[in-house]
Amino acid sequence: MKTLFSTLIIAFISTLGFAQKPSSELLNPTNHALVLIDHEGQMAFATSSISITELRNNTAIVAGASKIFNVPTVVTTVAEESFSGPVFPEIEEFYPQATSNYIDRTTMNTWEDVNAHKAITGKGKKKLVLAGLWTSVCIVGPALSAKAEGYDVYVITDASGDVSKEAHEQAVSRMIQAGVKPMTSVQYLLELQRDWARTETYVAVTDLVKKYGGAYGFGILYAQKMLKH
Repeated sequence: MKTLFSTLIIAFISTLGFAQKPSSELLNPTNHALVLIDHEGQMAFATSSISITELRNNTAIVAGASKIFNVPTVVTTVAEESFSGPVFPEIEEFYPQATSNYIDRTTMNTWEDVNAHKAITGKGKKKLVLAGLWTSVCIVGPALSAKAEGYDVYVITDASGDVSKEAHEQAVSRMIQAGVKPMTSVQYLLELQRDWARTETYVAVTDLVKKYGGAYGFGILYAQKMLKH
């Protein structure tokens, strides 16, 4: 009886330990690479599925999160000099062009560009997180292509946009049907932080949210000022 009781206790503790193990579906700082695609002026001018202010703030949260957590990141542009123009300042803030080796392409599908494909696959990560403009072209293309090659693909939908809400929503729907996983910018940031006891990134994360996180950021400012938290 005593042996049986001990066995049950061990089994119960083991079950608790197993329950605390996070899902392999969750992102962490070391299990994925981030690809920021064509966040450029000309592409943003025609984007109407999301306001440009929201898009820029959300893109800043994503770029800032990847920088804070040292996520392998590729920034790629399309026809930067001849048509689409420079990347958002919010990307430059965290990944200055002079030191970040942006990859300029002519292909609409990033996956079909030799240099971009080499840079992305060279990160050695089987999970890829994508965000960019426009969703229906520049995100659908690499998302479906990477998925076909066996990658686990996530798309940050509110750091992406398109010429209409329908274009954006249909693109997201198409990708979901193919097994691509949608998420949002704040979700991405908090999934990497995961535990507020991780003090080494706590200040950087909350500072990022205070600057770009809208009402959520104001909430943090309020708590720190009024509650001395």
